[in-house]
Amino acid sequence: MPVVVVANPKGGVGKSTLSTNVAGYYASQGHPVILGDVDPQKSAHLWLSLRPATVAPIGRWDTDVDALAKPPKGTTHAVLDTPAGLHGGALKDVLKMADKVIVPLQPSIFDIYATQAFLDKLREHRHAAGVQVGIVGMRIDERTRSAEQLRHFVEGLGLPVLGYVRDTQNYVHLAAQGLSVFDVGATTRVARDLEKWQSICQLLAAYWGC
Repeated sequence: MPVVVVANPKGGVGKSTLSTNVAGYYASQGHPVILGDVDPQKSAHLWLSLRPATVAPIGRWDTDVDALAKPPKGTTHAVLDTPAGLHGGALKDVLKMADKVIVPLQPSIFDIYATQAFLDKLREHRHAAGVQVGIVGMRIDERTRSAEQLRHFVEGLGLPVLGYVRDTQNYVHLAAQGLSVFDVGATTRVARDLEKWQSICQLLAAYWGC
């Protein structure tokens, strides 16, 4: 079972948005998926509690950052949302469980440099344990200089960029209903968002084998 960990020690970068939508993608493909949340704010599990029974089901994975439990049997995919400030032993334990790590990164010079040391650690761990690491740009307005700075930064990392998520209120509105962009169909409302997710989904399904 692939365990996809969404992590970045910087707060407010979109970890829960990314976690819930990755879980939503797996559910939309018919996979038995569970969503874990070791962030004290429990945003991902709050989202799960709001999820309507009429959409593709996502199971709840109850675990804790100080005592990580293995994903329960009967599922094929697991997504884990993590807290800001993840480091030390807690980071090591999370990475031991991870098959794949997705790092959400915003086009802010402060976010970029705050994430540099974390990405260096991930590169070291990737080589040591064979964990696959990828970056997703979050809240991207491609017309801005900051978006160009982000692209320039990630080009030198030696890590794959899975794709870019638009800066839009669609994610806020959907989250309030326990929904992902994959739950509302290819409507005009989310058509551009689904277009941006195509590359992320293709890499998750093809290169990452999940």
